[in-house]
Amino acid sequence: MTPLAIPMALLRQAQQVADDFTARTGITVDATELLTGRAAQLDIAPRAQVSAGGATRLLATDDGWCALTLSRADDIAVIPALLQVDSVGNDPWPAVLDWAAMRTAAEVAGRARLLGLPVAVLGETAPATPVVSPLGPARTGSLAGALVADLSSMWAGPLCGQLLARAGATVVKVESGGRPDGTRAGAPEFFDWMNGGKLSYAVDFDEPDDLAALIQVADVVIESSRPAALSRRGLGPDTVGTRPGQIWVRITGHGAAGEKADWVAFGDDAAVSGGLVGYRTAAPVFMGDAIADPLTGLHAAAAVAASREHGGGELIEFAMAAVAAGYRSQDGEDADVIPVRPAVGLRGRELGADNEVVRRLVTKRIDAPC
Repeated sequence: MTPLAIPMALLRQAQQVADDFTARTGITVDATELLTGRAAQLDIAPRAQVSAGGATRLLATDDGWCALTLSRADDIAVIPALLQVDSVGNDPWPAVLDWAAMRTAAEVAGRARLLGLPVAVLGETAPATPVVSPLGPARTGSLAGALVADLSSMWAGPLCGQLLARAGATVVKVESGGRPDGTRAGAPEFFDWMNGGKLSYAVDFDEPDDLAALIQVADVVIESSRPAALSRRGLGPDTVGTRPGQIWVRITGHGAAGEKADWVAFGDDAAVSGGLVGYRTAAPVFMGDAIADPLTGLHAAAAVAASREHGGGELIEFAMAAVAAGYRSQDGEDADVIPVRPAVGLRGRELGADNEVVRRLVTKRIDAPC
């Protein structure tokens, strides 16, 4: 199994967050497992300026460094527009590297963001605590028996939901029937690790009545889409009536306010934005495996547990880049950390397998609201 170079101080800092979650829920969490589990499952590790998953590259620019992720077919399709050429070969990276080297980091990021690409300038994001806003009346309770609507996808949000499920919550994984969580098409062991033990609820986001009903009765809502995507369907926390004590967790790449709300991000480029990288012969290298994702998922779960204790009724907004930035001072003491393979006990459910079960749960809560 390929080791990962991760500062021991970073692992200790993350374990403190895990221990806080344990103290509030009684559920033991190993931060090293969360940060390295996918790497253990897939036997992957970063290769200097190439991310562990292979989709993100660090690009040397005229005045610094950027990170660009090309994980979706749509991302690769717009590379000719990014480079202002008619076409590129089967491997777009050589042309992208040459193009970036002749421009400033700000120019690279600015043009890539205009095209909707996941991009980051190294160290552009400062550490910041989550933004917490009042949402509604408080109501204390434990996580055991709580109903969680998990509208998120990929890693950070689903990990938050997975940890809440371990703490006894009933977690409903909500997906669009036409566009499910992208991890369903990847390694099944990773999907099972993130989503085993959750109910699967397939909905049409363009006909959101069923989803609105679930959100209204949920104790916790987790979402990781850009804020406007739900608000324009009338599904945001400011438009859907909320249950007393409801906690809404919003996970974005760079924040939910201003132009940053439209910036796309994945775990590796978000980590670079937060300055969470290693260095080899003065050049930055990727640290861990999409490390901003599991860090944010862990922090989000701990925040939900704490909020539930004092009554909830709030919106908690995490930016992955800001979470990563809170760890970037933990350099030195690098160790060859052997990835910890997760113990996955349950398989993820087939898409929509639990629609009727979820509808009955919603009806029961509507009939007995609190």
